[in-house]
Amino acid sequence: MTRAGRAEDGDPGSRPVGARAGRAGGSLGWAGPRTPPPEEIRDPCPPTTDRSWRRCASGSPTRRSSFDLAGKERELATLREQAAAPNLWDDPERARRVMSRLAAVEGDIDTVARLQGQLEDLETLNQLALEEDDDSVAAELTQGLATLTAAVEDLEVLALLGGEFDDRDAIVTIHPGAGGTESQDWAEMLWRMLQRWAERRGFKVTVNDYQEGDEAGIKSVTMTLEGPRAYGLVSTEAGTHRLVRLSPFDQAKRRHTSFAAVDAIPVLEDEDTPEIDDADLRIDVYRSSGPGGQGVNTTDSAVRVTHLPTGIVVAVQNERSQLANKTIALKILGARLAERARKEREAQLAALRGDRGDIAFGSQIRSYVLHPYQMVKDHRTGVETGNVQAVLDGDLDQFVAAELRRRATDPGDR
Repeated sequence: MTRAGRAEDGDPGSRPVGARAGRAGGSLGWAGPRTPPPEEIRDPCPPTTDRSWRRCASGSPTRRSSFDLAGKERELATLREQAAAPNLWDDPERARRVMSRLAAVEGDIDTVARLQGQLEDLETLNQLALEEDDDSVAAELTQGLATLTAAVEDLEVLALLGGEFDDRDAIVTIHPGAGGTESQDWAEMLWRMLQRWAERRGFKVTVNDYQEGDEAGIKSVTMTLEGPRAYGLVSTEAGTHRLVRLSPFDQAKRRHTSFAAVDAIPVLEDEDTPEIDDADLRIDVYRSSGPGGQGVNTTDSAVRVTHLPTGIVVAVQNERSQLANKTIALKILGARLAERARKEREAQLAALRGDRGDIAFGSQIRSYVLHPYQMVKDHRTGVETGNVQAVLDGDLDQFVAAELRRRATDPGDR
């Protein structure tokens, strides 16, 4: 990474595993289920290995999962047939998409199989405990079942990612709102938060452009996240984020409110990218600024591309060669133009639908309050937590999951 931003600083029991909480599933690009600490586990079934307690009434094996395993298996068969076609590589771009999708679907099904194996292991352990009247494995069974249940919930959340570009890589831009140094510092904190979250997910993070703040923080940063369903997941963070804290830059230590915006767009394939007329572009080259490796800051390798009809500006400076930076800049520009066209279409539809009312409580999607109390609250879903430091360190899973569920109930609102 180029640079990291700063951050401010009844008893649990087991049930017989034969009572399945749901179809075993996998994380599918999710970094893995959060294992609840023992104090959070509230199993409705009492801890027991009594022979007569072989099922728990609340653990119905018929619970319906939103993950369509049969559909995945049908898709896998189709993809394997396409991959085996002798003329597949006549179109290299299509071949790459087919092979990429094939690997993703195979990974999904392998994850399901792995979790089904874990469930069978728990069932075996439970059965042995029943046969031997051994209560010593109750805690292990409880923890194992809680972990498996969390994995199934993660699977069902990710099954909600059915948007046109949800499975694509993502381009994320963060920039401060009004407020000078305060907002620039908050933008850098957001960058650090999202960077840590992405790394936990196993995404590859590449910083494409970085503009350092005047005194602290950043004026803007653009980064690319590469990994399964990167855009679908990080799109839940797009919007205005609000911070309330005692300012470290105010000698009087007064409370300040700062705003910063996160923008996320999908990385598009060549055929999805709108055509760009060279006559509509102004390309400037300059010397890279900010942190960089040997050779990066000593030549005019940075590239700034301006799309004259729309005024969209894209700057890239992380690569050593001017050509490489220009290629990346044009790719980002194409994605932003496509996103602009999508929003214009949505605005036209919204005009036809009529006024949907003002967004409640300002424009922010989430508030991070560090003073006079500590709380992070998402205004779209109502999810909140008092562990502000964990959130700023990248623990965003509960907010991402809640927003995906909300979108599933209102597909037009995202």
